[in-house]
Amino acid sequence: MSKPAPTGELSIFVVDDDDAFRDSLCWLLESTNRPIQTFESGERFLADYDGSPGCLLLDIRMPGLNGLALQQELNSRGIRLPTLILTGHGDIPMAVTAIKNGALDFVEKPFDDQVLLDHVDKALSLADQWHQEQQQRQELLQRWDTLSKREKQVMELVVSGSANKVIAESLKISPKTVEVHRARVMSKMEAESLADLVNQAHRIDALSKLLS
Repeated sequence: MSKPAPTGELSIFVVDDDDAFRDSLCWLLESTNRPIQTFESGERFLADYDGSPGCLLLDIRMPGLNGLALQQELNSRGIRLPTLILTGHGDIPMAVTAIKNGALDFVEKPFDDQVLLDHVDKALSLADQWHQEQQQRQELLQRWDTLSKREKQVMELVVSGSANKVIAESLKISPKTVEVHRARVMSKMEAESLADLVNQAHRIDALSKLLS
């Protein structure tokens, strides 16, 4: 197996039990100038995958854990990798099922080199988008975690539309203290405006429901 990429760098993961095919595929993919990690089985991929971002080129017919079963296991673990299914003519019904389960597309063997590279380029673009979105979600939750309990209470009341006087009465604190907490919330959340803060609050609420 190839060496893993530095954290945050997009990699191309190849899972195929055919040694000669993996070697030829790696040679072709070298033109992308991306780190390439190869795995001879679905089991090996699950054992060695370190969570780094990238796209997955997955053979659908393999002994043991086949491509469809690996995809289902990744879905159950919440691992999101734009996936291209590599399939023979007789495997197309399985490939269609894989697409219904979230695969990006399938490439039929034998394939045109440029067609595959175009598919990989699209998959990497999507992987980059997903990675950036994941980083933004993590940064948002990290900012939320820096707020004190009182600051979270103030933020929740602010985004609900409550005026400072109403917040003060609700929390039994002075309006001046509310102003201080409100300023700290805006600073810690790096909110440029009240509308920005409201948008962040909606995203935090959605993420909290997703993670619960």
